[in-house]
Amino acid sequence: MNGKVVTIAQQKGGAGKTTLAAHLAACWAQSGLSVAAVDIDPQGSFALWTDLRAQARPDAGLGFSFTKLSGWRLPHELDRLSREHDVVVVDSAPHAQSDSRTAIRYSHLVLVPVQPSPMDLWATQPTLDLARAEKRLALLVVNRMPPRSLLADEVARKLATIQTPVANIVLGNRTAYASSLGLGLGVTEAEPGSTAAQEMTRLSAEIAAFAGIGR
Repeated sequence: MNGKVVTIAQQKGGAGKTTLAAHLAACWAQSGLSVAAVDIDPQGSFALWTDLRAQARPDAGLGFSFTKLSGWRLPHELDRLSREHDVVVVDSAPHAQSDSRTAIRYSHLVLVPVQPSPMDLWATQPTLDLARAEKRLALLVVNRMPPRSLLADEVARKLATIQTPVANIVLGNRTAYASSLGLGLGVTEAEPGSTAAQEMTRLSAEIAAFAGIGR
């Protein structure tokens, strides 16, 4: 199997890295892909969510393999997992810690969530620079976008000036993303008919096509 490693990275904390990682892992697994999830963030939020998920799905299991690790084992584990799965989703730490740099180096795609504010856009550049230095493909994902406003229009104009691809599917500022995680589920599992679930399904398909996942 020739799986793809997708690292979700952003130097700024609170951008929605773990939320995006969890929903993508659940959505891709639900679609039939073989998924591995890796938490290298010392805060361990992804690991806490998988504990909750195991309790919520005692008979079904996680639906994907999960590993929490760091340090010298990371390159070997990413290589091994990518040979055994269609996609490996890595939730990295903020502030470009050494493990995050390593994960980016061994990734096929770096997903960079960015919220629609000037400060978030400014904080995104170091992550993009790191991906560029490692010659890794990067994709910006706009997260928590409010209904159309002057701010949203301004952010759209600024994103157009960044020399990095931006996902066509934008994630809205919807409570369903957080509430479903609180149940140990992805939004496509907890609220399959919701607008949030439709957004995540379309985003996961766009990312898969962009990175060649499942081919």
